[in-house]
Amino acid sequence: MKEFKLVAYMRVSTQKQGRSGLGLEAQRADIEKFALGRGGRIVAEFTEVESGKNSERGELLKAIRHAKITGATLVIAKLDRLSRSASFTLTLRDSGVKFLCCDMPEANDLTIGVLAVVAQAEAEAISRRTRDALGAARKRIAETGQRSRPEIKRLGNPNGAEALRRAQKGNAAAVACIRHSADQRAKDLESEIRAIREGGAVTLAAIASELNRREIVTPRGRKWHASSVANLERRLKAQ
Repeated sequence: MKEFKLVAYMRVSTQKQGRSGLGLEAQRADIEKFALGRGGRIVAEFTEVESGKNSERGELLKAIRHAKITGATLVIAKLDRLSRSASFTLTLRDSGVKFLCCDMPEANDLTIGVLAVVAQAEAEAISRRTRDALGAARKRIAETGQRSRPEIKRLGNPNGAEALRRAQKGNAAAVACIRHSADQRAKDLESEIRAIREGGAVTLAAIASELNRREIVTPRGRKWHASSVANLERRLKAQ
């Protein structure tokens, strides 16, 4: 059974609250209770002392990065601790990191993408209506054999070769997107690799062992080996 790892993110609005612990202790208690109830383990915690209106969230970015490289879920005590600005939502949505709120567990990463889901559902509905219309047209042609009737449209793509060329371009764009994602993942790990080397690890096997000790996972969520470290370093050198 895969372990449920959590990265805790807490925020208070004022320096006074940060120094006194007011608000932070309650948030930490909620997160610890949530983790215990879900059988989760908190692998790191990040505390932000910043107004909810401010989109500059250094600790948030650190928490997101740590959740990404360890394959953990970002957890927040209360939904109102997130932000009063759209920028946080966009940052979290675009990060690709799973997150949960203790006071509203259903408000997770899927909720953030609800607009994208609606847009996708609409696109699928349009595609479905198009297929139905083409199916109906084919059926009329099969039944009547009257291809020349004005209301019967020519089926298929009249520009087949051009469509294939466009498809190739689309495939190239998809490959470029995957490459960009892999490059970004490597960049997220660059500082970890540097720190591990500075700590004395010189072989690929030693670096892999330290990455595993730090609970950092590969892009596919697996354990590190010398070969996967070598692949990562080749990608970093190529950037």
